[in-house]
Amino acid sequence: MKKLLLLSLFMIAFSCGNKKEIKQVAEVSCGQCQFELDSEDGCSLAVRINNQAYFVDGFNIDDFGDAHDEHTGFCEVVRKAEITGDVVDGRFVASAIKLVE
Repeated sequence: MKKLLLLSLFMIAFSCGNKKEIKQVAEVSCGQCQFELDSEDGCSLAVRINNQAYFVDGFNIDDFGDAHDEHTGFCEVVRKAEITGDVVDGRFVASAIKLVE
């Protein structure tokens, strides 16, 4: 019984210690128009974390309004957002994006 309890605690501690979830304020915009990403066609949502841009999975560029709006569209301006998620295979897998400005 002690071995089982010890093993369970070890597994929980180990799994929590490996979590690399990112939660920070970052720049969010169109990857192609503003961050010069070119691995996808068209306009796609992207974030810039520590000067590195990543396309976003989990949210669409139009989820935050018209991407081509002159004042707020991601194809026209870079905005700040609190982002939560993980970088997986060179892409940011977002669980939350909340604009802060």
